[in-house]
Amino acid sequence: MMIETKRLIIDRIVEKDKEDYFNNISHNKAVLETFICVYQEDLESFDFSKYVGRDDIFAIRLKEDGRLIGILTKFLVGGESIEIGYGIGSDYWNKGYTTEAVITFIDYLFTSEKFDTVYASFFTNNLASKRVMEKAGMKYSHTNFEELTYLGVKRDLIYYKISKNEYLCNNN
Repeated sequence: MMIETKRLIIDRIVEKDKEDYFNNISHNKAVLETFICVYQEDLESFDFSKYVGRDDIFAIRLKEDGRLIGILTKFLVGGESIEIGYGIGSDYWNKGYTTEAVITFIDYLFTSEKFDTVYASFFTNNLASKRVMEKAGMKYSHTNFEELTYLGVKRDLIYYKISKNEYLCNNN
């Protein structure tokens, strides 16, 4: 899979992405407050091989130079539903990259992978992620209180969703 937008490329993660992934995701403490990932202390001991070539994690790249600035994830919820996640390096926040990538990824999941519903969730304090979901046409679905413990804190997750029919109505 390779998808191009005006400013981005979304495709598979490759071995040469290790340093960018480390800097923008796994070693970026600001990102780790908003996106579930294991913190990596140093690049040399970072086992990056488990991310390379997977079909459920994708690179968000700048089109101008191919550098990985973030990631998109997907996993089946059940039936025709899928959940997505996303994280982007804090140096790239507030530039519209995440919204651009999420809207494009949702389109891909509806048109190429034929899912009927796309879900996403965010920690209650992550209003920027909520705004990305709203810009992508997603609406509130439900809240799971204390769904998980992350970074030593019990976290509530707020879920948003969009159906294929809603997506098609919003984009025609």
